[in-house]
Amino acid sequence: MSALGFLVSESGDLVDALRRTLEALARNQSERGLIPGLANDPQDLGSSDTTPWFLIGLALYRSYSGEATFLGEAAKKALRWLEYQSPDDRVMIGQQPTSDWRDEQWVDGYGLYVNALYYMALCLHGCPRRAATLRRLMNRFTITKSHKHAHVHEGLHVANKPYYALWALKVHSSERFDLVGNSLAIIGGIPSRSRAEKIVTWVEAECQALRKDGLLFGDLPPNLFPYIERDHPDWRRRYEDYNQPGEYHNGGVWPFACALYVAAQVAAGRVKAARRSLVALTRLVKGSRRGDLEYGFNEWFKAQDDTPRGQDWQTWSAALYLYAAACVERGGTPFLDDLRRERNGCAKERS
Repeated sequence: MSALGFLVSESGDLVDALRRTLEALARNQSERGLIPGLANDPQDLGSSDTTPWFLIGLALYRSYSGEATFLGEAAKKALRWLEYQSPDDRVMIGQQPTSDWRDEQWVDGYGLYVNALYYMALCLHGCPRRAATLRRLMNRFTITKSHKHAHVHEGLHVANKPYYALWALKVHSSERFDLVGNSLAIIGGIPSRSRAEKIVTWVEAECQALRKDGLLFGDLPPNLFPYIERDHPDWRRRYEDYNQPGEYHNGGVWPFACALYVAAQVAAGRVKAARRSLVALTRLVKGSRRGDLEYGFNEWFKAQDDTPRGQDWQTWSAALYLYAAACVERGGTPFLDDLRRERNGCAKERS
């Protein structure tokens, strides 16, 4: 994830750190292609998003360095691993709850976030046919009937709303808004340009309503909303300790997520709005638990009062901030503009 910020910085030290991280991940890749959650620990397995992020970071590094075949065998194994994560063998991949970056958030079946990543990875590694099929399936509506016909595939498009569902599985789905997943979908070109604009407009309106109700303090969107409350059917007892409404994965304000949203605003053509969001993000990343740092780059903030509640000096908070700033400055999404340039979202298929 941080590759976006490392590369846009053009810092030799950061680019070298990215290369060494990719090499360590490839060295500790499982026999079948799964990328570990910790670069130095081949036993830290079970994450659904590490493998597509590895492929994305690798593709970006290859493009930046000109080394088109760097870690070629690891890439092949990673793509094969993801191919086998499709429960019905139709490209869209499934995941287990709490297996992505949200280790305290239930995402069942076909998650938006992991499939948005997979789509980008397929495009960047020259698999346009599979990517086009995945985009088509994601743009189907979620199933709202009480039963699922054999010929009907669940999708992630929420009826009567512009955004994509958090997840879907057969007749079940969650229509809570996933900021990271929808932002990546926009950046990758999964929705049309007009729909991307509608998603951004919807987010701004909903956040204004949250502020009016005292549920959001600052000018940046929470990672998930509406928040999951104790009397909601998807509330879990563990949330009492780790996932209160407006906190952590249940609506916390995450700098890296807001940075991706800034990039999505730019991708949707809302550059002025992105500039305002970047100013708000600049204020946010100054906050720290220690209180004596010029820039804390804290992990996450409580939605209701913008207090820093995670760990300071988070790499993804700092790196994605650099990327968001570059997006606003350049009026595009560096390294990823080509994903949207052609409507099929993909580069030419490689042999």
